[in-house]
Amino acid sequence: MNRLPGTSGSHWMRTAAIPAHPPLTEDTDADVAVIGAGIAGLSTAWELSRAGRRVIVLDAGRVAAGVTGHTTGKLTALHTTVYDGLRSSHGPDAARLYAESQMDALRHVADVATELGVDCELEPRPALTYCEDPEGVDALRAEAEAAKSAGLDASFVTETDLPYPVAGAVRVEGQAQFHPLKYLRALAADLVARGGRIHEHARVTSLDRGERCRLTTSSGVTVTAESVVVATHHPVFDRGMLAARLTQHRDLVVAGPLPSGQDPQGMYITTEDGKRSVRTAPYGDGRLLIVTGEVFAPGTEGDTEGRYTRLAEWTRERFGVTVTHRWAAQDNAATDTVPLIGPLHHDDHRVFVASGFAGWGMAGGVLAGRLLSGLITAPDAPAAWADLYDPRRPGSVIRSAPAVAKAQWDVGKHFVKDRLDTVVGGDVARTVDDIEPGEGAVLRVDGKPCAVHRDEAGNLHPLSAVCTHLGCLVSFNPAERTWECPCHGSRYDTDGEVLQGPALQPLERYDPEDLKR
Repeated sequence: MNRLPGTSGSHWMRTAAIPAHPPLTEDTDADVAVIGAGIAGLSTAWELSRAGRRVIVLDAGRVAAGVTGHTTGKLTALHTTVYDGLRSSHGPDAARLYAESQMDALRHVADVATELGVDCELEPRPALTYCEDPEGVDALRAEAEAAKSAGLDASFVTETDLPYPVAGAVRVEGQAQFHPLKYLRALAADLVARGGRIHEHARVTSLDRGERCRLTTSSGVTVTAESVVVATHHPVFDRGMLAARLTQHRDLVVAGPLPSGQDPQGMYITTEDGKRSVRTAPYGDGRLLIVTGEVFAPGTEGDTEGRYTRLAEWTRERFGVTVTHRWAAQDNAATDTVPLIGPLHHDDHRVFVASGFAGWGMAGGVLAGRLLSGLITAPDAPAAWADLYDPRRPGSVIRSAPAVAKAQWDVGKHFVKDRLDTVVGGDVARTVDDIEPGEGAVLRVDGKPCAVHRDEAGNLHPLSAVCTHLGCLVSFNPAERTWECPCHGSRYDTDGEVLQGPALQPLERYDPEDLKR
């Protein structure tokens, strides 16, 4: 096994502990129940509490410890090359509304930070999308023109503050970066001070829509509410089949100290080399360089350690930085580019969703809070960009049909191929004796696919390998010691507990004695 660079753990979570909130122990009711306490869920809950609504937030784990806690913390309306594509597929008005809504979210973060008096390391920075290959220059010129037409302060440049040359870049002024957990820690505290309730370790496993919505947690406690917001990264309770319009990806993150004088003074991203995203953050007397990349779909990568090594080596070669931290992020993207924010079901305006941010969830989550709170409190006066983000938007399915078809082909391929592999052999069909400490593999035990992990002490942890979402087979990620589903991105720990949905139930546990037969 490769030696992984740095120490595992998100910089944000290490430097901004959020106080614990109690589990939900008795039935209760609220005006609005928000499922998920990441930036989208907390932003929505906070906006609703300001509007006088009784709000309860339910999170399956800890506040902001999921996708939000593992972000890079960029607040930007420049999302690689989104505007040229939006202009072509959705029209120039859509591109303009997209830019307006994202910039509104950036300004709102600054306003809220000032209102709450919180130092969340909010720093103005330009955002740049660059390429090193000259063949990418024409696309970036078109993106710069499209972004400028959409209303951003955008230009095409050939010089940056990176320590290596680029062929060209889109540069957008007036963007920012921040410490997301310091911001959300203040938001959560103010929400509670306003009478809002936050409950951790309260996984919602069912949602019934009657005269009032009724939510049930894994412990059997129920919550009734007039409205529900599903801000769970992946839209659980997805009767509208939004999952078919979402693709999943994981990004690896490495970080290390950088002298202040070597700060590249911006937020950079390129889609070359499996993506490379660069920013810095305050760190002691200097800066912390944060680099993201090596994108892959959950459950499909057999060499995560090698990817970490490549990313760390790239960081050392380009910036002279030795990696001291590492973590990973997961996100999903809508197949027609635009996030899904609005009613979850066509026939019901009481259940809402926020998903599909494609790695740009910091501004997107704040935007979702603004938009959803408005749809709930003033449904007759929607925001100007409500139709753009509406999950039911006309033409979305048609425009994204090829991407949807590919995504579903990949799901079907994994569903069939992984089962065949466990029957005919291959890397997933090793014997228990071949599994080294710290490793995991999918085996056939009594005809059933079994996910087996051996811990460092040599103890075996056998589980059903069948994802509890839609039945695909999980695979092992040795770098993070997790079981991951390649179909819709559900993730489980080595004891089978759900780390990330859309799965709601843990993997079934098997008896280690069964492996000895």
